Amino acid sequence: MLQVRKGNERGTANFGWLDSNHSFSFGHYYDPRHNGFGPLRVINEDRVEPGAGFDTHGHRNMEIVSYVLSGALEHKDSMGNGSVLRYGDVQRMSAGTGVRHSEYNPSDSEQVHFLQIWIEPGVQNVTPGYEEKHFDQASKIGQLRLIVSPDGKDGSVSVHQDARVYASILGQGHEVRHELQSGRLAYVHVIRGNVSVNGVSLAGGDALKLSDEALVTLNQADDAEVLLFDLPH
Repeated sequence: MLQVRKGNERGTANFGWLDSNHSFSFGHYYDPRHNGFGPLRVINEDRVEPGAGFDTHGHRNMEIVSYVLSGALEHKDSMGNGSVLRYGDVQRMSAGTGVRHSEYNPSDSEQVHFLQIWIEPGVQNVTPGYEEKHFDQASKIGQLRLIVSPDGKDGSVSVHQDARVYASILGQGHEVRHELQSGRLAYVHVIRGNVSVNGVSLAGGDALKLSDEALVTLNQADDAEVLLFDLPH
């Protein structure tokens, strides 16, 4: 079964310093039709103005992945981690028993644009953890690059869930295929550009939910960057 999630129908929040689009119910936005997909709970596309950001706040029992699209994102947390993420960087924070962190745009002139992704863990109350990796553009062009997995395979960041996330950059003539094991779900989020997924045309901000499918095929792309989630029910 294929279900389209149009980008222009996502929930929105604009506080001046933050412009956010919510693919799933989040904060003051609630839509029972889009209240997570498998263990995938949040995909927020955030744009934060220069010098602004999220003050220190807490999380528990969630795998939080940040995928920077442009600009710089400064992270600090109660585990003692501090870094500045840029395009190609992927950060994973396992909140577990509890962690506090802040996220800021350290630039005085450039907006930061990033995806914040929440995945429910398969085990509760783990010791909080942090990891970040850089995935260069070449590793994503015309192929699916594993960036998140349960076991850190191929240099991916690891999460406490049987979920895998692949990043890809696709242009004209590119086609990639991903086989799904029986009972698995797939979710394709288009970051930018245009691409066809199992015959469904999608544009930047759009997504496609796939269930009871054996194969995910991405083709007919035009300057597309996508994330593909392989998820348990």
